[in-house]
Amino acid sequence: MEFNLWSFILDNLDSAGAIGGYVSLSIIGFSIISFVTKKRLNYAASSIGPKWTHPIIGSFFGAIPGCGATIVVASLYKNKKISFGGLFATFISTLGEGSFVLLGASAEASAESNLKAYAIITIFGLITGIVFGYLSDILGFRTSLRDNHHNDIQEDNLQIKNIKPSITKFIENVGLYSIILMAIILAPTSIMALWGGDIEAISSFISLVSIVLTISCMIFYGFSRFFYKQHDCYGDIVDFKSTMLHAVLDVAMVVTYVFIGLFLANYIIDILVGVKVFYSWMSSSGYIVVFLAALIGLMPGCGGMIVVAVAFIKIHNFPIAALIAAAIATSGDGIFPLLASNKKDGFIISGLGFLIALCLGYITLYLGF
Repeated sequence: MEFNLWSFILDNLDSAGAIGGYVSLSIIGFSIISFVTKKRLNYAASSIGPKWTHPIIGSFFGAIPGCGATIVVASLYKNKKISFGGLFATFISTLGEGSFVLLGASAEASAESNLKAYAIITIFGLITGIVFGYLSDILGFRTSLRDNHHNDIQEDNLQIKNIKPSITKFIENVGLYSIILMAIILAPTSIMALWGGDIEAISSFISLVSIVLTISCMIFYGFSRFFYKQHDCYGDIVDFKSTMLHAVLDVAMVVTYVFIGLFLANYIIDILVGVKVFYSWMSSSGYIVVFLAALIGLMPGCGGMIVVAVAFIKIHNFPIAALIAAAIATSGDGIFPLLASNKKDGFIISGLGFLIALCLGYITLYLGF
């Protein structure tokens, strides 16, 4: 069969947009809840409790969907309000934005299988985070922290100077409201997809909206990377519009990485290798898959975990052990403020997390996950 590149691109744009529909619901809904409960969360974070509870608290913080909790805990660590074990536990248990990819359904996987995988890796992450968090505190690890407040102010000023207000405000508003509008349009079919349903009468229209959503997200994410070099998935949210802007930027990032993951996975499987050959290789090379998943998850930020989560959804017989390895290895966007305040601890957490991810990934693969 002749390969049609245009149709291939459209199919992947459509699939990424369909996933983006329920990703939008998850991220925007979670952001609204976080905004409403922000004062309570800030109070809970400021009164973190005695040191012996930090690994438990940190691990549960990391299990919160998204990567906002890792950034909060990194800030607490910088201000010496949480132990290294609590910090380490948070980074071990977090899935970053990859959690939102698993909190729904798609054409390739049902909501039940996705949620089952999400529950499994969350439980493994929680337990592993608590265990190694306590080990870290028992060993008494803690490095000296330097005051970076002055540098932070300089970085913020540089960031502001690089922005052209008239252009950015226009693109912000267009991106913000158009992506929210498309998320609202896709909401009914995204909710129905959780139970395997569909609205056949408007399927062509929904497919078109999904394609436009993916393209819009990629453009908006590219814009945000150019103008907001310091942007992360959790910022100083001062009002509701700021909350929605952060949420939409996160949606744009996730959908962009979902498209990249789908495009690469489908191209490699369907075009370069062939479905039968690829699945045969997957069945006989589980240990390599676990290693590659952990390595991809190690990438700074949320992108690596999103790509592995998409691979789990797309690829038949993709081992949950590989998903667990990627989840343990990933640090989410919280790694960026940690590296800014203490590079040594940031590299130690990434390195130890990768080794733990490999060990746990191979153990769970041996156990049949």
